[in-house]
Amino acid sequence: MKVMVVDDEEVICQGLIKILTKLNPEIEVIGSYNNGAVAWEHFDELSRQGLDLVITDIKMPFMDGIKLIGRIREAGSTVDIIVLSGFEEFEYARAALRSGVKDYLLKPVDKVRLQEVLQEIAAARQTSGGSAEPDHQDQPLQEREHHAIETVKDVLKSSFEQPFELDKLAQSVGMHSSYLSRLFKQTTSMTITDYIIQLRIEKAKELLTGNPSLRNYEIAQLVGYHDPVYFNKLFKKIVGITPKDYKSKKWPGAE
Repeated sequence: MKVMVVDDEEVICQGLIKILTKLNPEIEVIGSYNNGAVAWEHFDELSRQGLDLVITDIKMPFMDGIKLIGRIREAGSTVDIIVLSGFEEFEYARAALRSGVKDYLLKPVDKVRLQEVLQEIAAARQTSGGSAEPDHQDQPLQEREHHAIETVKDVLKSSFEQPFELDKLAQSVGMHSSYLSRLFKQTTSMTITDYIIQLRIEKAKELLTGNPSLRNYEIAQLVGYHDPVYFNKLFKKIVGITPKDYKSKKWPGAE
């Protein structure tokens, strides 16, 4: 697989080249450039050499990654593209998907995730006889993101009473923790923490009305709160009344 790397930070550029060659000895980096303008000048030449993949940063001087991708697609090239971005450029990176980007990775690059993407690209090229299909190249990524969020929801629903560890949760779906947090908020309109609180409070409601023999401190522990005072305050803040009043059905509209 022949690769072009584009990043304005020399250290990152050289580091990525080393990672690529170590991950797969069959990878050959045939060009590395520090901005999109210079990369575009050499694109035709590299294409004639059989360029398979472009890995480009988002923010660069003279021509950024989005413009470079646009030029490549306008030229009719079906070369695979991976975008690199910082956490603060999340929305900007996602915009690249409209240009048929294969995937985008947060810096610092996760070697395991990069290896997975490279394997996906190699498998797709082998299946299609060596040429990548430009249409719907973003669909696999969107499907992975959707699947990741649904998986996270399922995990939280089954373990909401347990201490929350974002890093482990993110690792379980193969994502960077900050990336998962941002994606979850964008998809569900709430943070992961707020989602857990919602699950806990809803379960507490069920226990309060369905298990009248349980005491409030016992219910608090069952939904993950070992401080009953904090649980009472949180419950009242969200529901509008105390757990005791909810249990007694002393709220508007209650029977």
